[in-house]
Amino acid sequence: MSQESKALVISTGGTIDKVYFDAKSDYEVGESVVGELLQQAHVHLPYELVPLMRKDSLELDDEDRALIRSTILATEHQWVVITHGTDTMTNTANALADIQNKTIVLTGSLAPGRFAQSDATFNVGMAFAAVQTLPAGVYIVMNGQVFNGLQVKKDRSQNRFLSTLD
Repeated sequence: MSQESKALVISTGGTIDKVYFDAKSDYEVGESVVGELLQQAHVHLPYELVPLMRKDSLELDDEDRALIRSTILATEHQWVVITHGTDTMTNTANALADIQNKTIVLTGSLAPGRFAQSDATFNVGMAFAAVQTLPAGVYIVMNGQVFNGLQVKKDRSQNRFLSTLD
């Protein structure tokens, strides 16, 4: 099987991997749930999972983005899905914008993947569909929409992503 027909999944943490411990909402970013989500969704596209870090996206810095970038540049995979916290997802998309000949899709969730009422499974499934069908470039896939990674923002008041072209 060629690397082109196999996806690289990079997990960085964020809400999708959060584990809550009590009613006060104390949490930590746990192990990646992406493999479990893909299994539950019956996704059969082969993938390689690289759990790169376990951070809230507000804690990601330029060194972390450089590590994500170097990991992508070092792989032969053409399809890359990154699970990422939503607060700084657009910053990471901008840091990856000039990578050539790869389709890079960032996704996350607004509720932890471990929660029954989470958008995580849907978003990861959409990201897998998007990475296989979109041309090379950087995209953000959230809640039923595909965005150009350089023309999107998170609207915290609406708790959703919006195109900056609208």
